[in-house]
Amino acid sequence: MRGIPMLLLVLLTALSAGAQHQTTFTRADTLRGSITRERAWWDVKSYNLQVKPNLSDSSIAGSNTITYKVLKMDSIMQIDLQEPLSVDSVLQDKQSLPFKREGNVVLIDLVAKKQVKGKTNKIYIAYHGKPRVAKNAPWDGGLIWTKDKQNRPWVSTACQGLGASVWWPNKDHQSDEPDNMTISVTTPPDLVNVSNGRLKKKAPDRDGNIVWTWYVANPINNYDVAMNIGHYTEIKDTYSGEAGKLDLGYWVMDYNVDTAKTHFEVVKDMLKCFEFWFGKYPFYKDSYKLVESPHLGMEHQSAVAYGNKFQMGYKGTDLSGSGWGLKWDFIIIHESGHEWFGNNITTKDIADMWVHESFTNYSETLFIQCQFGKEAAFNYITGIRKNIRNDIPIIGAYGVNNEGSGDMYYKGANMIHTIRQIVNNDDMFREILRGLNKTFYHQTVTTQQVEEFFNQKTKMNFNRVFEQYLMHTSIPTLEYHFEGSQLKFRWVTDVENFNMPVKVTLTDNGYTFIYPGRNWQSMTMTLSDRKKFKVDPNFYINVKEI
Repeated sequence: MRGIPMLLLVLLTALSAGAQHQTTFTRADTLRGSITRERAWWDVKSYNLQVKPNLSDSSIAGSNTITYKVLKMDSIMQIDLQEPLSVDSVLQDKQSLPFKREGNVVLIDLVAKKQVKGKTNKIYIAYHGKPRVAKNAPWDGGLIWTKDKQNRPWVSTACQGLGASVWWPNKDHQSDEPDNMTISVTTPPDLVNVSNGRLKKKAPDRDGNIVWTWYVANPINNYDVAMNIGHYTEIKDTYSGEAGKLDLGYWVMDYNVDTAKTHFEVVKDMLKCFEFWFGKYPFYKDSYKLVESPHLGMEHQSAVAYGNKFQMGYKGTDLSGSGWGLKWDFIIIHESGHEWFGNNITTKDIADMWVHESFTNYSETLFIQCQFGKEAAFNYITGIRKNIRNDIPIIGAYGVNNEGSGDMYYKGANMIHTIRQIVNNDDMFREILRGLNKTFYHQTVTTQQVEEFFNQKTKMNFNRVFEQYLMHTSIPTLEYHFEGSQLKFRWVTDVENFNMPVKVTLTDNGYTFIYPGRNWQSMTMTLSDRKKFKVDPNFYINVKEI
């Protein structure tokens, strides 16, 4: 999400904290977050979005032509468009269709033609209005209408969680991505629009404005669709990667070109590292872009929003306290890591957003390992534990557009780091990460699929590990004591039959695996001094001598 730690900003505002702890949900939540009957019968194939912002009054007008495949016969279609935006008309085969609104949902009666299973049809929706203005983008998102340093217009979008329907009509559910998309944005003649994919056409309209038409050749999740309007200049480059030549484009304010040329040099090292660990960059057809933004950043697919003001660290700070977090630009690395986890692999339900954030947070550790070595990387990942709150479960409520705890960042990454220690084979661990991106290439997934993939590839059962870290607020506690030469130990956990192995010092020769359960067990120690007993700090657990 927003690819950025919320914790360090405000440890969550009261508003977001209330949303995180919400235990009752409304019909509106269900309409937004579930596969309703009015969503289930059709599959999005492509969007053709046309938008014309009005910079003078912060309004927009536009249309979206949706190409869809009929999965089973039905006659009512749910389209999402958040108030106060209004639908002007709905057409199919040039015939006007009746529709009614229920809050942020538009229910369209497809009376123009019979919806035949297997057929592909189109529907056209025209709309207008003043979309919600972002209160604190990207966390509390919407449209950002602001000015650059030279007091010129700068417009951007950031809407993860809130939903893309805050500014354009669509099927606003993560489980259904279009196979491709066209995005056309009209701007005044002195401004540039940068969206996802590749710029296919730049042409004047009848009023002397410029229409910027971008084409996305790969599947894309709705919240990644972006509009960035400003006085942009493009810096072009290429990278020789696993799938050949990858076009790179850095779109920055015209007064930041020289700074960006130097600061963005890290991109090639980052891509080399991430392709090594995760597999080929998933969107060669659409290129890789960094787009300067007036907000801190977002993982907009092939158009990564960058707003860290050319600083090292996270807004100039080290989130880990280890020193290693100031050696690189957090936003470039983290948001780009989402191209694999979040954009290539997207969860069907936002409740499973840990798949996006935990792996992407761990990409920071892997980048540090590529650049500075394993010891530096491990110091970073253990350092960020200070930010974990253990407040509510990481997995949210399903079917109601509900995110779990922000611990999906730091705690989730440390869970993955712990699993890496259990696997105890970095070649296998790397193949798992690459295998996830290959097996679920351009797909939407569930937590269960990810868990099963780990189990299958490692021939271990990590179900209880995932359950403890993702579904409960406490972390495993290893209790131990000594009886003569015997080490007595057990797990104290929420999950029954929890049996995660862990490394400890039983001898003077380094760490050895032990296999605790919920009942007391024992192993013989040959340590020359009990004071030398340690638990491997790379395991994210509590340790308690009793």
